[in-house]
Amino acid sequence: MYKDRIYRETDKMSDLICDNYPMVLVLNRFGIDLGFGEQNIKEVCNQNGVNLCTFLTVVNFLTNNISKPVTNINKGLSVENLISYLHNAHTYFLEFRLPHIRRKLVDAIDRCSEDVTFVIIRFFDEYVTEVYKHMTYEETTVFPYVRGLLKGEIDPKYNISIFSKRHDQIEMKIIELKNLLIKYYPGPSSHLLNSVLFDIFATEQDLTSHSHIEDYLFIPAIKELEKSCI
Repeated sequence: MYKDRIYRETDKMSDLICDNYPMVLVLNRFGIDLGFGEQNIKEVCNQNGVNLCTFLTVVNFLTNNISKPVTNINKGLSVENLISYLHNAHTYFLEFRLPHIRRKLVDAIDRCSEDVTFVIIRFFDEYVTEVYKHMTYEETTVFPYVRGLLKGEIDPKYNISIFSKRHDQIEMKIIELKNLLIKYYPGPSSHLLNSVLFDIFATEQDLTSHSHIEDYLFIPAIKELEKSCI
């Protein structure tokens, strides 16, 4: 991927994707379909009802690997669009990505002993349970709170700092699973096992980026929103 490049509304959407293939996932999370021809980023966003500022903010945040809180949040950023992006990411992880990896993992380790298979699958299932709890909390507590703020409703018993303090790094256990397979997998290697490992590496990176969006963009944006509601 290109680093230290700032994408602008006049850049072609196809160039963004070809330069940074993980942006295919970003498009999906903003509800943008492929097949946009030679249109630029502004045209594609307008056509799909996506806030241009929010899209460019997320894209440039990810392509430049920002790992610190964003300051001076752009006033044009749509918090509702950002919530939709995070919600769609949750759906992707819980309903597609993690179940897909589990199916491949079961097939990849079918030649191991029952005890080894049980341990690996149990480890993975425990990890998925952690991710589910983490993302369900955001869906049922954080997002409704923020939508209330957007309506001018203040909850005296809750603020985004509470979420910030309990926001754990859900990608850590998947790193342990990856290391377990690499260092201690007792069976023969295979194309399918290698494919599972590639999926796990990609998911680890995607979850890290997702956490950074929440920690360094979403939380600062909500803090600014809270100030405006006081």
